[in-house]
Order: sequence, then structure tokens, then C-alpha cells
Amino acid sequence: MAAGATISTTGAKVQRVYLVLQDEIMRGARPVGSLLPGEPRLAEIYGVSRVTVRGALERLSHEGLIKRRVGAGTVVCGPAVPQTDISADFATLMPQIVQMGKETQARLLTFAYIEAPNIIAEALRIDPGAMVQKAVRLRLISGQPFSHLTTHVAEDIARRYSEADLATTPLFRLIERSGVVVDHASQSISATLAGPDVAQALDVVVGAPLISLVRIVYDSSGRGIEHLSALYRPDRFRLEMTLNRIGKSDAREWAPAISNTGSGAR
Repeated sequence: MAAGATISTTGAKVQRVYLVLQDEIMRGARPVGSLLPGEPRLAEIYGVSRVTVRGALERLSHEGLIKRRVGAGTVVCGPAVPQTDISADFATLMPQIVQMGKETQARLLTFAYIEAPNIIAEALRIDPGAMVQKAVRLRLISGQPFSHLTTHVAEDIARRYSEADLATTPLFRLIERSGVVVDHASQSISATLAGPDVAQALDVVVGAPLISLVRIVYDSSGRGIEHLSALYRPDRFRLEMTLNRIGKSDAREWAPAISNTGSGAR
């Protein structure tokens, strides 16, 4: 099945079994070198037909996560490209994602000026319908895609750099180079499913789970500078958090370890 293809009702069952097995393999619940149960047993475990199980196994085999051997069973191989795995500490996520701009490659997919959708205008605290520069980029490491980035930047700031600049220079560096003084940012992280366009760009199937990060960057006056919507493949990107035990006696509690280290350009 080609990346980005639409999933039928039967395909939805294949997708469910595929995602469960993929998750178990990626987190080590099914260790590399171990044998998967046979198709009849897997069909029983997941309450689906053998045809559905076979479809899920074909996807896993295509990704290099398993190897099917006639007469010898199905062996777990693990991630086909483990070198592409990226991690970031949640407590210092901003500087670490900024650092990724130095260590990964970006591919500019689209670049245009549009009227800000209501949700973007509200987030950036600009008038509804005001013009913003929208860009969609794909970020890769070792030639493998791991994030899909959609940014909206206020027009007066975006006019200070070109499409060619954005294709070769990290956005955050362009913004600061334009004279903008960034003061703070707010961000939220959740999960979502890949739509057709994103699935094709990230080389996953439609409906595959993705990490979703939304960040809004502000200047010292509280004006919105940039709205970022980032989608990450969870098999190539993970979030971590370091916790410290603080307080005294019964009042002790866990708190995130905050660090000011790390800088660079996204």
C-alpha cells in the first residue's frame, strides 16, 4: 500500500493491528530477534481475520520491522533506520529543537502569503484577515523525514526574508536577523493522526499516529511573531523529561529539571 493511500473499512482494521504491533516493536515489548505468533494466533489475539493480520504484517515487513521466512516464522528485526531517532528533553525543548536546525536538513514544500485563518489570527493577536506568510517544511536526518512543520509569520516580519532565504536558513535565525527581539513562547504537545498530505511527506500510512506540537512565539510587547504547528513521527522522535525530587518530608514532590543550556537556530 502506497504511503498516503486512503484506508477502507477493511484497511482500518489492518491499520489498527499494524499500529499496535509497530508500537510493541518500537518500545521493545517484542524484542529484536523474537518470533511473532503465527497468523492464526494473531488473528485470535486481535479479533480479526487472517487476511487482516497478513495485511498488517506486510506493512511491518515493508518498513523493515519484521522479516517473514517461509517455514521459519516471522522474526522481529527492529527499526530499519535507528540512526534517525531524535530525542528532546521536554524541560529544555525550545533550545533543543532550535539545535535541530543545525543537525538536520530542511526541505521547503510550500511558501505563500495568505489571509490569516481565525485560529492563527487569534493566536498571533493580529486582526482577522491580516496577511501572514505561510510555509510548510519537511525536516530530515540522514535523508529520512521525521517532522512536518507549518509556520505562519506576521507579514511585516516575513517580508524581511525571501523564499530562497527560508529554503536555506533556519526560520528562527531569519526572524532574529530581521531585528525582532523574541521574549517568550507558549507551546502544547498532544497526539494526532496523519492526514493524506502529511502521511505522504513523512512516508507513513494515512491515520498513523504522530506527535503534535504547537508553539506561539511572542516579542516583548506580547505581539505574536510566529505560529508553528509541528508533526513528528513517534518512531523517529521522542520526548523525555528529567525530574527532581524537591521539598521536605511529606511535602516532597516531583518537579521538572529546568536548564538554560543550549542555543542555536531552528
